[in-house]
Amino acid sequence: MSPTKTHYEQRLAADLEEIRQRVRSVARRVEDQVADAVHALVARDRELANHVILGDRRVNRQIREIDRMAHAFIVRHAPSGGHLRYVSAVMRMDVAMERVGDYAGTIGREVVQMTAPPPPTVTRDIELISHQARETLRQALAAFQTADPDLARETHGMAMQTDATLQKVFSELLAVGEARELPLRDIFGILRIINLIKRVAEQAENICEQTLFFTTGETRDLRVFRILFVDERNDSVSVMAEAYARKAFPNSGTYASAGWAPADALDPGLVEFLDGNGIEVGSKKPTKLRPIHEEARHWNVVVGLNSNARKHIPEIPYRTVFLEWDLGLDSATLPEDLSEEQMDELFKILAVRVQDLMQTLRGPDAN
Repeated sequence: MSPTKTHYEQRLAADLEEIRQRVRSVARRVEDQVADAVHALVARDRELANHVILGDRRVNRQIREIDRMAHAFIVRHAPSGGHLRYVSAVMRMDVAMERVGDYAGTIGREVVQMTAPPPPTVTRDIELISHQARETLRQALAAFQTADPDLARETHGMAMQTDATLQKVFSELLAVGEARELPLRDIFGILRIINLIKRVAEQAENICEQTLFFTTGETRDLRVFRILFVDERNDSVSVMAEAYARKAFPNSGTYASAGWAPADALDPGLVEFLDGNGIEVGSKKPTKLRPIHEEARHWNVVVGLNSNARKHIPEIPYRTVFLEWDLGLDSATLPEDLSEEQMDELFKILAVRVQDLMQTLRGPDAN
């Protein structure tokens, strides 16, 4: 090996180590920022909150310096393979850390503006959400710094732990607002804070994905969305929507349908109509709608196909979007036996709405 090559390798290793040290330093500071922001809220410590607000500027400066070093590394060494993946991952991770720092700073600003402490029950839940989010962030940063893909995989998905607690806090805050125990401004501030804490955990998952990228070359798979179609009887319209979605976009989602007062069997005319359009429903039977907030895996989107569907879903989980589709025909008053003309009209309307939905979720290449 030539002396020049040896010098090059030494310089490359030294530059990489300097980047790693800077990443470790800013990661520790970001973790501290989040912890201090939540402590300032719980303890109503405005001085600490202001410290967090000002500290966000230091985090931003450190991240800009890491970005500068990463770009300089690419220009100086023209890296390939693992070195290039690592530096690329660092630049993407910087975005996640900068956002986490911004979240902490915003929490600090909300704390400074609050006029009264949160009720003890809300405070305890905020502490729980904070612990879950900070643990997710801590493990994600540890996985990145130790290049541990197994820890990254284990940590990815932990953000979902906060969902149930978030729903509980929302209910508690609603009760607090109705009882006028806190000023409305403070209630909105707390809502913003818990959403920001949730976002901390979600950014931690982004860091996990960057760890997997630079350690294994894995890239994030296109997301597969869970879609539920809901109407009263689950014997015609909702089944048609489910069947079309499954046929047209098999790789973009998993689909189901249900009704709050399900019929005994599918409309025979529906089965015949779908079969004539090359769509099979198999052994599908009308299904009773279960409380969606009790599902082990959350639905990304729930589509109501009756004008009164929403009132039969009293609790919408934090991660679920509820849509109410106006089909141009009132599916709540359709006859039990749809005519072929009605089915054809509904099918065309549903096809357009499902296409719009899946292309919004997955982009123009949804399939």
